[in-house]
Order: sequence, then C-alpha cells, then structure tokens
Amino acid sequence: MGWLEGRFEENVITTTIEQAINWARESSMWPMTFGLACCAIEMMATGASRYDIDRFGAGAFRATPRQADLMIVAGTVNFKMASRVRRLYNQMPDPKFVIAMGACTCGGGPYYKYGYNVVKGVDLIVPVDVYVPGCPPRPEALLEGLMRIQDKVRGMKALTKGQPIDMPIPSRTGYVLLPPELSDPDPQKAVEKQNEFARRTKELATPAKA
Repeated sequence: MGWLEGRFEENVITTTIEQAINWARESSMWPMTFGLACCAIEMMATGASRYDIDRFGAGAFRATPRQADLMIVAGTVNFKMASRVRRLYNQMPDPKFVIAMGACTCGGGPYYKYGYNVVKGVDLIVPVDVYVPGCPPRPEALLEGLMRIQDKVRGMKALTKGQPIDMPIPSRTGYVLLPPELSDPDPQKAVEKQNEFARRTKELATPAKA
C-alpha cells in the first residue's frame, strides 16, 4: 500500500472510482425480459431457484429495455423479428451488453441451410459480446456466459471514455448458397425445383395411416 499503510483504521479499503463503478455494474446486471424461442425456457430455468442467477446479481429481469443493460437473445431470430431486436437494443442505455444464447442465435443452427426466414446469426443485427452455443445450452452455460460479461465489465477503463456508443454491424450478409437441389441458373427452373422440394418434403412429413 506504500504511503497509505498505517494511516487509516482497520477495515478500510482503498480503491479507485473506476473500479468501484465497475464492481457495482458487474454485481447488478439487469437482463431484459426477452425470449424468442425454445432457449428462453433454459433462460427461465437459470433464473429459477435451482440455478438462481440472482446469486450473480443478475436476477432482476426488467420488462423494459430502458431499464436493462444486458440483452440475452434466447432463441431463433427470424428476419421479421430482426428489426424489433435492433429497436430494443437501441433503446437500452449505455453501456449495454449482448449474449447470443443457443445455436440458432449464434449462427442459424439447424436452419442454416434451408431456413430462408432465419437470420444466420444475431451478430448481423446487434454486436454480440458473448456467444453461448448449444441446442439448447444448459443453464450452467448461460451462467458461464454471464460471468464472462462480468469479466468484461470489470476490465472497462476510464468510465467507458472513448468507447464507441453504437458499434457497427458486421458486414457479412448472412445469406448462404442454396444447395444444388434448390438452385439453378434459370430462375424459372429454380422455382420449379424449390416447389418440387417443398411438395416432396410435405409428402414425407405426412403421417402414415395405420
């Protein structure tokens, strides 16, 4: 402690304002009440009594983005929902953080190849701080992701001075090449292939009669 040693009574801790604010932030993360699909069930389990995310100071799920600083994107993000996710993110106060929970959120999951209506990764919409893969990830994995967010908050410098307020969206498009059975240089033939694929898939999905 140097020249501070012996100048104060016992039970006195010296620190910096920056470290104190970061400690307060990491110990009171407020996630937004926000679930899109099946991974939201695992997020609810994380907040329940068995795993108790409140032990980490993150149990106060807020019903409005204006009171939240952590967005847990739990579930499949469709293109129709993408603009809503971005709007909620923009309404959150700075500094704010994002956890991508589940394989669908991280990169499209099982819908990566044929899911034409699914965003191939939520990082195309909002900047992601921590990825939690799995289908679905267990509550322990989400708690691990929360601790990594806390590590990031603990390392913030100069009260976020000089950090960008709105991070740019990654430049990749999120679209993938169609498989051979769905693509063709001729647009008309491509539509015919896609209709045939849809018809064949529907027939295979029809339950067999007893």
